[in-house]
Amino acid sequence: MKPILSLLLLVSFLSFSQSQYTVSDTNPYGLPNPEAPEQIKDFEGLIGKCNCKSVSRNQDQTWADPVDMTWEWKYIMNGMAVQDETIKADGKHSGSIRQFIADSSKWYVHYYSSGAPSTTLPTWEGGKKENGNIVLYRDQKAPNGAEGWFRLTFYDIDDTGYKWVGEWTDKTEKVTFPTWKIDCKRERNTVSGVDMIKKNTIAFSKAYMDGDIDALVNMYTEDGKIFPNNRKIMSGKTDLKSYWEIPEGVTILHHKVTPTEITIVNDTAYDYGYYEGKTLTKDKKEVPWKGKYLIVWKKIDSNWKIFLDIWNNVTE
Repeated sequence: MKPILSLLLLVSFLSFSQSQYTVSDTNPYGLPNPEAPEQIKDFEGLIGKCNCKSVSRNQDQTWADPVDMTWEWKYIMNGMAVQDETIKADGKHSGSIRQFIADSSKWYVHYYSSGAPSTTLPTWEGGKKENGNIVLYRDQKAPNGAEGWFRLTFYDIDDTGYKWVGEWTDKTEKVTFPTWKIDCKRERNTVSGVDMIKKNTIAFSKAYMDGDIDALVNMYTEDGKIFPNNRKIMSGKTDLKSYWEIPEGVTILHHKVTPTEITIVNDTAYDYGYYEGKTLTKDKKEVPWKGKYLIVWKKIDSNWKIFLDIWNNVTE
């Protein structure tokens, strides 16, 4: 029986480790995998959803009227790559799969479109520049036969959005001709920091009741600390897992956290309030409990994680 249990635990661990950075309720756009090349964060400022205005040139070289579209970015392949998708007002979709290949020190961007499906996806190559712009190239001759590139540039990237331009340029990059421009503003109804902390709090309770201790512990920072009653400070994933592990035969029937206040200051937040729960003991007795807590959160890779967690019981 023990080998079977060990195998089940191994399969469970592998399943968790292979999907912990994918899109989830807690992380709606996924997370960058720390095992990926460091350049995985090059597109960090674009992750999420923006409302955009797209303008392209007419055949007579005048600029057409702006077209509304959304542009959404997320981490895929367990945080090892980036995917983006645009949806225009007419319902047409397009998008890209973006992978950084360390051996070549370049991003490779494979583009696809519902309006022009292809058996071979066009590919752009490039990367992030020192000025923060992301620049990608694909060989393309000018109508007169001159050698050059079609160059894509993301620029003015900040918390409010970003801009993009597609243009033909000669090999010296001194002669350019823009043919497509996009201006994106970040959605104001994207999940706020407070809402994300509330969602993470609910996810914590669910993981505890489900006995998913790996998921629960992953909600702490790598150096996260807890301050249990009558115990020394416990720090790091190993100590946290040993504390939160539910004893055999015990079930967490109920767990709920009710924040009184959540305040965010830059990349740090504090959150305090009350918690309640109910445990089913080995001898099948239901034991209710409640208490007060204080949590310090840190923003890590666009997500909020628990850094300091202190609580103690209260009686009526």
